[in-house]
Parts: sequence; structure tokens; C-alpha cells
Amino acid sequence: MAALTIATGTGNWFSALALGVTLLKCLLIPTYHSTDFEVHRNWLAITHSLPISQWYYEATSEWTLDYPPFFAWFEYILSHVAKYFDQEMLNVHNLNYSSSRTLLFQRFSVIFMDVLFVYAVRECCKCIDGKKVGKELTEKPKFILSVLLLWNFGLLIVDHIHFQYNGFLFGLMLLSIARLFQKRHMEGAFLFAVLLHFKHIYLYVAPAYGVYLLRSYCFTANKPESAASSLFPTLSFQEGPLSCILGSKLLGFVQCFGQSAVCHRLLSVGKAGDASIFLILTTTGHYSLFPLLFTAPELPIKILLMLLFTIYSISSLKTLFRKEKPLFNWMETFYLLGLGPLEVCCEFVFPFTSWKVKYPFIPLLLTSVYCAVGITYAWFKLYVSVLIDSAIGKTKKQ
Repeated sequence: MAALTIATGTGNWFSALALGVTLLKCLLIPTYHSTDFEVHRNWLAITHSLPISQWYYEATSEWTLDYPPFFAWFEYILSHVAKYFDQEMLNVHNLNYSSSRTLLFQRFSVIFMDVLFVYAVRECCKCIDGKKVGKELTEKPKFILSVLLLWNFGLLIVDHIHFQYNGFLFGLMLLSIARLFQKRHMEGAFLFAVLLHFKHIYLYVAPAYGVYLLRSYCFTANKPESAASSLFPTLSFQEGPLSCILGSKLLGFVQCFGQSAVCHRLLSVGKAGDASIFLILTTTGHYSLFPLLFTAPELPIKILLMLLFTIYSISSLKTLFRKEKPLFNWMETFYLLGLGPLEVCCEFVFPFTSWKVKYPFIPLLLTSVYCAVGITYAWFKLYVSVLIDSAIGKTKKQ
């Protein structure tokens, strides 16, 4: 604890958190990887070997290039580093090619690109209200938020085991939000536009960004705060864009849980109600990712990492809001505890039943339905919270 106290004065604790999670990512390099590994290897080969005019038409592999142009150019740049690791990975006709050097390059490229995510987390932490400051470093909102973001269980297993490049994309999104916090609207809008050109799945968030920017930046007479208040009468400047974005993200949860959970971490250290919604959303959502890692060696890894992250999330936020009402009611507690028996049934009981061969989809069905209930509940709870706060804010204003 003394070491943590010393680190507080110098700011070294953030670097220590970032370095620690980077080392963990390196330990995950030999783990299982999904077909997305081959998808991105093929995109490296396409962009490196073919002229631009053929990038979106090459169909030797079933994993054709289907991301927006910025991501294609991103793969092109990576390919010029990849050639120094293993030239064969850049051959379009080497389908399902995977050498040890290819594996190292792909894994390290994801880890390296997370530098943007780390920077964005640091910028977001600068925007956190410092009024609720505990005596210990571990009780400070900035420290808790940094852990929740940097050690995000979902990103760890999706990017660094399953294999994708969500980290730096989330970094762009968080950096965009940080710029909105800082009232640097043009930068925030620009970063979000860049993000759209990297991955089209963020498109459904665009209406929320558009509405917020129109009211907080465009339709103002040099009074961005009053405009923001008219759109979000009971929310602080920081909470306004986040709540708007989260609403859009929760609607698209099936494909984009990670985006909504990462975004909601920013609100979780602000109010007890938001912390409760965050914990339900992230715990349920993280468990819904379990079917992505279906191989035996990764079973203890995913269970251990999720337990550690969930225990820390709940305990740290309970400590932060210990003077307020409990974060969960009895129904929410019962629901979250139900994830344990569900995991036992799916991973340890079902494989020994006669249904395994005839109905192999049952564990996935149970997981999907159970988690859908929790996510839908979190979505309604978020909107009820916004509506109640809005009504209270209007009453106070009157």
C-alpha cells in the first residue's frame, strides 16, 4: 500500500497498470485464435500483393475484405512490417497459413496498436470529477476507471485470444468522447468520423453524435453549456453524450456489447445508479462472450480472468459508493449469481449428457437467452434512470 501511495504523487500508477496488462497480453500469445486470425492475414496479403483497384474484389479466400477504406490502408501499412517477419503470410494463395512468426506478428500488432487505447484512457481519466477522492489510491475514481478500462476482460479475450483489433478502435471512440468532455467538439467529431472509416459497425451511433453536436456546438450563441443543458437537462456535460451514445449502443448489443460496456465505464464512477447498470451490463455481457472460447485449454483462463475482473469491479465500486444504497437489489443479485450454475451446467454437466450429440446448440442457446434478459434489463434501467432524472431536473428548474 505504501508503494501505491508513493506512486500516486508521481502518476506512475497509470504506467504500472498499462505495463501490467501489456505483460498479460504477451502471456496470452500462445492461446487459441479464431478464424479472424486468418481473416486479417488474408487482408494483409490482399493489400500488400494487389493493386488498390482489386482490394475489394479479390475472392480467392472466403474472407474477403469488407471493412471501410481506412482499415484496408491500416492493413496495407501493417503488411510492410509483416514482410520482415514472414513473407509467405502475404501470399494471397496461402490460405489458412499460420507460422510461428506470423502468429507473433499478428499478436504483437494488436498489442502495439493498443497504445492508442491506453492514451485515450488517460485522456478520459483527466475528465473525471476529482471531488469524490478517497484516502487510498485504490479508492480514487481515476484509479478505478483506469483499471476497469485497461484491464477490460472483454477486450482481453476478444482481441488477445479470439483475435481482433477492437482496442485501438475503442481508443478512437474514447478519445472522441474525451474531446467532447473537454469541449473540443470539432476534434471529437473528426475522431468519430475517422472511426467510421475504420469500422462501419459504429455507424448506428452516428445519430446520437449528430444530435448532440447540433445542440451543443452548432445551435449555440457561444453558449455550449446552455445548449447541452437544453438537450440533457439533468445530466452534466460529461453525462449527456455518454447517455445518448449508450442508448444507441444498447440497442445494438448483440454485435456491439464491448462498445457499450467500455463506454459505460466512464459513467460507472460518477453515480451509484450508473455503477449498478454498468455492473449488470458488463458482468452479463462478459459472460455472453464465453462461447467464443470453446477450447478446453482456455476454459480456466476465461473463468479466472472474468472472476478477477468481476470481483474487482463490484468491490471497488461498492467501496466508492459505500455511503449510498446497495448497488443491487435482491432480484439483480439473484440474477447475477445465477451465472454460476449456468456455467456449471453448460461446461461441466451438459457434455456428459446424451443431448450433447443430438442437441449441441443447447449451451449456446441457454447462454444467449439468459444474457439477453440481463442486457435488456440494463437497457430499460438506463432509460428509466434518464427519464426520472429528467423529471427531477425539470421540477428543480421550475
